[in-house]
Amino acid sequence: MNIRSLTRGDGVVIGAAVLLLIASFLDLYSFDNVPDSVDLPMLWGSGPVVFSVVLAGIIGAALVVVSRGLPQAPKIAGIELGQFGAAFTVFAAWSALGNIFDVTGGYDNIEGSNEDLLPSPGIGLILALVATLLMAAAAIATPLVPALKAALLPAPRPAAPQPYGAQPPGGYGYPGAQQPGGYGQPQPGQPYGGQPQPQQAQAQAPQPPAGDFSPFWFAVPVPRPLFAEDGSPTPIAELAPGTWYLAVEQRGAALVAQTQDGRRGVLQDTSGIQRG
Repeated sequence: MNIRSLTRGDGVVIGAAVLLLIASFLDLYSFDNVPDSVDLPMLWGSGPVVFSVVLAGIIGAALVVVSRGLPQAPKIAGIELGQFGAAFTVFAAWSALGNIFDVTGGYDNIEGSNEDLLPSPGIGLILALVATLLMAAAAIATPLVPALKAALLPAPRPAAPQPYGAQPPGGYGYPGAQQPGGYGQPQPGQPYGGQPQPQQAQAQAPQPPAGDFSPFWFAVPVPRPLFAEDGSPTPIAELAPGTWYLAVEQRGAALVAQTQDGRRGVLQDTSGIQRG
């Protein structure tokens, strides 16, 4: 699971789920002038509230976040996992609203009182309603609102822009990674220390394409599909946030990008990319 694929909307869903969990340990309902000796139940004391509000909301939030962090979201009966999660959050919010209007349970004939008392929503039930409303709103609005689609964690910046064909410090797209062969290991035809002679370096280094375009490293704010250079509508790869890719050519508003395994394709949506 790639946590850098999570968006700001997913962060709201996670925060709302934490608030819902906290609310589940608070009072389900309250009374006016209730004696201090009376212990009021928390949300876990009501089965309908636990199943329809607390568990439904937490399960829905987990499905939304997990589906966003996976490279390929699984489907159940043709429906994406994230859509199931959004449906769970809406159901939890609807159930919480119903329990506000008709508080489950209630105390009758409390000790020391001869009259029946009608309960009012407790602080736990009110916070549960707020949490599930936030959760459902974020789950539904994230694919539609650009501010919520932005990456939750910013992509790390490379040490410095590298020339075309060169690797960033520490490895392709992942600063600090170990290079194959290790530092200072001689290669065939190279002197000790692994440094090629000027003639060898000139022969090995790829030449940049003609024109004014200068290749550069970039990262995407959200997962973006990479299409084949022949114009095929089927994506050949998906660029993930938190990884640096090399732009080798520009075609109008699109970029020809190279992935870690050497595949090249066209990135049609270049909005919001972060240049290295």
